[in-house]
Amino acid sequence: MTFRILCVGRVRESFFQGAVGEYEKRLSRYAKVEILECPDEKAPERLSEAEAMNVKRKEGGRILDRIRDGDYVIALSIGGKRFTSEAFAGHIKDLMVSGRSTVSFVIGGSLGLSPEVIKRADEEISFSDFTFPHQLMRVILLEQIYRAEKILSGEPYHK
Repeated sequence: MTFRILCVGRVRESFFQGAVGEYEKRLSRYAKVEILECPDEKAPERLSEAEAMNVKRKEGGRILDRIRDGDYVIALSIGGKRFTSEAFAGHIKDLMVSGRSTVSFVIGGSLGLSPEVIKRADEEISFSDFTFPHQLMRVILLEQIYRAEKILSGEPYHK
């Protein structure tokens, strides 16, 4: 299976870069991982609702340009479905069994995802009610995919 992670913005901090690299390396035993970064839209600290929507739509357009027709798309969203790690692993297995070869996870920028990206997604999942920086969310997502692969392989993983 191929996991594509489509994200807005770059990982700038070296500690996040190190963690991303480590999980990419660990995951290479189990699956192909592609990380595609879309430039974030420059915006002032304070935005009107219309300006914020405009930023999300521009970033969303960049994300949509990178989604392929056959991809199963999972948007990371606070309002999405929640899983335990075991249930998430089972969900990944179900996608594999159903013939899905590529799952694309979408991580939005600091303002979130545009309605157009949410509409294109096959589902939305959430890791928490908390809001995480998108750079940290990339690490969390990679760790959970790695954990799911370990669970599916019947290998021990810290609980």
